[in-house]
Amino acid sequence: MSADMPRPRRDLGRATAVRARRDVAAWDAEADVIVVGFGGAGACAALEADAAGAEVLVLERASGGGGTTALSTGQIYLGGGTPIQKACGFDDSPEEMCKYLLAACGPGADEAKIRLYAAESVAHFAWLAAHGVPFKPSYYGEGSYTPTDDCLSYSGSELAWPYRELAKPAPRGHTVQQDGIEAGGRLMRALVAAVAATPVRVECDTLVETLVVDDGRRVVGVVAKVDGAERCYGARRGVILAAGGFINNKAMVERYAPLLRKCRFRAASDGDDGRGIRMGMGAGGDAIRMDVGCIVLPFTVPKGLLRGIFVNRRGQRFVAEDLYQTVVGERALLGENGEVFLILDDATFERPFPPTELAAVEDTIADLERALDCPTGSLQHTVAYYNEHAARGEDPLFHKAADHLVPLVKPPFAALDYRPEAALYTVFTLGGLHTTVDGEVVTADGEIVPGLYAAGRTTSGLAAQGYSSGLSIADATFFGRRAGRAAAARR
Repeated sequence: MSADMPRPRRDLGRATAVRARRDVAAWDAEADVIVVGFGGAGACAALEADAAGAEVLVLERASGGGGTTALSTGQIYLGGGTPIQKACGFDDSPEEMCKYLLAACGPGADEAKIRLYAAESVAHFAWLAAHGVPFKPSYYGEGSYTPTDDCLSYSGSELAWPYRELAKPAPRGHTVQQDGIEAGGRLMRALVAAVAATPVRVECDTLVETLVVDDGRRVVGVVAKVDGAERCYGARRGVILAAGGFINNKAMVERYAPLLRKCRFRAASDGDDGRGIRMGMGAGGDAIRMDVGCIVLPFTVPKGLLRGIFVNRRGQRFVAEDLYQTVVGERALLGENGEVFLILDDATFERPFPPTELAAVEDTIADLERALDCPTGSLQHTVAYYNEHAARGEDPLFHKAADHLVPLVKPPFAALDYRPEAALYTVFTLGGLHTTVDGEVVTADGEIVPGLYAAGRTTSGLAAQGYSSGLSIADATFFGRRAGRAAAARR
């Protein structure tokens, strides 16, 4: 290639090539287990690997631990009869929790992971509490975000049809008790302190870029950049990738999940650039469900807005409004390309939080239909049909709960604009490396990639679609622990 010929740009959406062990002259440092990333998954992996007797080294690209977990609302999906549930007067069992998750987290959810997590959720709560994560035995109500320091809430679609008929409803969102900061920050502060109390070594400002494999394709180390210089780290037992998702990698989103580009707010840290997934793919790992994301359409505050009806560009309802806001967001964006409006009358109208724009306000449904450019008669028919049955406390199309059913009859009538360009759709990715319940990375042929483990949003975990708030941190912390134990046990 001549000096003046433009060089091809590196494709940041594809797998990252591995480095051969024979091309590494010497290790700059070694450990039994290397953990890449110091968020919730990485911290829990490090704690369990250390507890299992391994020498552990955590490599973090930022200047301290935290990751996306620290930026979150600090809600963890826990159930099966936790002490918090019992203190607040709610009965739950692993069986009912499992039934709900199997119904809600698909299609394509990992049944083995769901069953295991439901069975061990109470024990996981105890482990978190023992490591300094604070929970207050108090009930908030419904919602993925609790503005108080209360703990327990309904954070999914447990109360909505059909889930309320498939599993006994119970609140399972456990928000870490706040102390003047966001609960996610409090959670990570506890986990970082727990790691600091162990012999685990942590090196920050260290950007891991490449996996090192031996002649048998076993992962034996990583290559990183520290202050612009290359450093090589050897892993005698295994490497755990806990480096986040890929919502901040435009090339990967374009390749795997282009509809997610429409969402205005990315719930992510700078580290959610897909680096861990790409490294795992380069070592032979299979990346699955890469089109799936948690898509939040925040319209449920104040709760009275659930009395409105969502319609699409054809003036038709497409969802039960009392389903959890991620389910509504998924169906709005993936099924309707985000072209949706919430219809309210003067009696039900409230200003939403976060705010969105008014698409139209008219004195009649017919005028509102014209203002929204819906097909003639479509919105009028939708509202008339809804009102007829709502007056009887019924919703034969979508089975919205009776306490949210009121006829929309008092003018003027409004359409809140919930298209992506107007509303604050929030998103993060749920696809990633295919792993076993012990965090072992799996190839497309179902073989284990020796020496390689992953956890958190670097993997495809508990949820495929149908997200319930708190599942991401639940997945990261629980399966991060299992990856840490499995890597430490490898000889």
